[in-house]
Amino acid sequence: MKKTKMMKKNYEFKNTLSKGSYYGGKYLEAFIKINNKQKINFLGIAISVKIAKAVKRNKIKRLIRESYRTQEETIKTGNQIVILWKKKVDIKKATYKNINQDIKTIFDKAKIIEEKL
Repeated sequence: MKKTKMMKKNYEFKNTLSKGSYYGGKYLEAFIKINNKQKINFLGIAISVKIAKAVKRNKIKRLIRESYRTQEETIKTGNQIVILWKKKVDIKKATYKNINQDIKTIFDKAKIIEEKL
């Protein structure tokens, strides 16, 4: 069952970026705000215009979305997550393997992955 909605409004991003905790990986940065009142996660993906043109930015977004989707069932509910591509990292390193590993590392640091019994 899908338990994530996408953030679309500017104030949602600003709220998470200002009040959320920062977690950095090799290629990605994440701001995670834990909000236990809701039973759903919110995901926002933002990639700067300065990094690449639209086609490459959209490719990175698709890779991030797919990597998140594969791990969605293991993530605790009630989080607001904003994922950003690091500006200093070359766009050629945007592979599914790199992004998936980075997202796993970030979620482990943030301790939002549910423990399996």
